Amino acid sequence: AYQTKDLLGAIAADGVAVQLMGIDGGMVANNWLCQFIADICAVPLDRPTNLETTALGAAALAGLQSGVVDGLDGIRAMNKQDQTFSPQMSPEERKTLLHGWTKAVERTLLP
Repeated sequence: AYQTKDLLGAIAADGVAVQLMGIDGGMVANNWLCQFIADICAVPLDRPTNLETTALGAAALAGLQSGVVDGLDGIRAMNKQDQTFSPQMSPEERKTLLHGWTKAVERTLLP
């Protein structure tokens, strides 16, 4: 969650404001983790019904190439959302936790 927040900061520094995040992989079956990422990043997070969307994407591209999948609309139809996690953490708590993260990262850096 903290590394994702750092990445969003780098993206914002490049001039892009992320309004919604998508997530996949086995660990996202954990509701607490999904909520914590949304809270720390202060950005809503969409979790798909198929948690392994990377594999689904590879299959969709193969299906598109072979003609089994009918265009991008067919691929979009495969991507159904299970749940959206909206940020619920107070700005004060987020600031405190992020301060702790920053301090921890600073302690790992060489002098």
